[in-house]
Amino acid sequence: MLDPQQCRSARLARDARFDGRFFIAVETTGIFCRPICPATLPQERHVRYFESAVAASRAGFRPCLRCRPDSAPDSPAWQGPQTTLSRAIRLIDAGALQQSNVAALCDRLGIGERYLRQLFQRRFGVSPKAYALYRQCLFAKKLLHETALPVIDVAHASGFSSLRRFNDAFKRQMALTPSDIRRQKRRNAALTVKLAYRPPYQWERLRHFYALHLIEGLEWVDERSLGRTLRQGETTGYFDAVHDPERHQFVVTLVLSELGDLSAIVRQIRRMLDLDADTAAIEVHLRRHLPELPLAEGLRLPGSWGVFEAGIRAVLGQQVSIAAANRLIQNLVDHLGETDAGGRRRFPTAGAIAASDLAFLKLPASRRETVRRLATAWDRGELGEDPRQWLSLKGIGPWTANVVAMRGNGDPDIWLDGDVGLRRALARLETPVDIATASPWRSYLTMQLWNQIL
Repeated sequence: MLDPQQCRSARLARDARFDGRFFIAVETTGIFCRPICPATLPQERHVRYFESAVAASRAGFRPCLRCRPDSAPDSPAWQGPQTTLSRAIRLIDAGALQQSNVAALCDRLGIGERYLRQLFQRRFGVSPKAYALYRQCLFAKKLLHETALPVIDVAHASGFSSLRRFNDAFKRQMALTPSDIRRQKRRNAALTVKLAYRPPYQWERLRHFYALHLIEGLEWVDERSLGRTLRQGETTGYFDAVHDPERHQFVVTLVLSELGDLSAIVRQIRRMLDLDADTAAIEVHLRRHLPELPLAEGLRLPGSWGVFEAGIRAVLGQQVSIAAANRLIQNLVDHLGETDAGGRRRFPTAGAIAASDLAFLKLPASRRETVRRLATAWDRGELGEDPRQWLSLKGIGPWTANVVAMRGNGDPDIWLDGDVGLRRALARLETPVDIATASPWRSYLTMQLWNQIL
């Protein structure tokens, strides 16, 4: 948490770089806001600062309808080394407690329920269930503001099993009713959401990376936007994300077969675009420990849609050039990917890859078997989303597992030891670089070095 003086300076300047890092509650109105709220600035003696929207809500404040805390970039709680709490937050945000219960979540984390509750109580002052419920309501509020979905569809998309339960929970958590929100918005026929980030944001380099690895039919990129087809649970569809640099956001239009997985899909898009990184803080750390390294401001981690796709792409990219890897992945998508009504292709399912002999791929037989072995294990549910568990599979080494962790999970602290491109970039530097000092941001060091050669 920033100290009160830092928070005061940031709110008085309405500095977008601090958006989502803290929230401002005003005791005279009972409302909490983002640092960039356009409302008249309250006097400091009436202000309280909170690290999260959950904590502000728990203290009895309701969200501002002008700056909309639900639209703020997520807090940087996930940043730094992997921890049990950050993994629990990621799973809950992906819907783990909507699909199951706390006991099942603890089994996935390998900890006891009491310990998990202690972690959430210390961090947020609430239980895991209360945290999950608030996140559901915050996402519902975003949909009520930004889409024309009927309220019953908003409830379903937010993970509620009934409209009555949704209305009760929403009023209890937000101190507002869904009707109160709808009276504040213009109707819009498209399913469009706005996803904010903290500047600086190096869109040109992210766009270049995606264009360099583009698979036709699966993905599309132009000067202002990128999009792709998707599959999440039982939901299929596609999205287009248009960059709006003036408002520090992406305007994302989604076309989906159903809405039950919408929250998880939005979280995936945020991860693909790396919208929750505090790049200013990351670069301060890198400059402090690696002053000899030239840095580009606002570089982000480009993500794959999920760990399975990242894994297949990484295996096909072993020991070949980017162009050669693209050709192999394109062949895989063309042969085994499903085609939607618009002629777009989806990435093949694990079952489709496992069932194919992959003879159309011009690869050594051992590499084809690695692809099939990975797909078979994933299809049978034998692999988790932690790529370090994949090392037991023949053909999956540390480099491949690390690529998957960085691009499939958004792990901020990955160093791709042995990567040819990184060796080339390091060789250009006049003085040696101590890689260890870049932790916990070695993934961003990787992107900085790749940026010099790609």
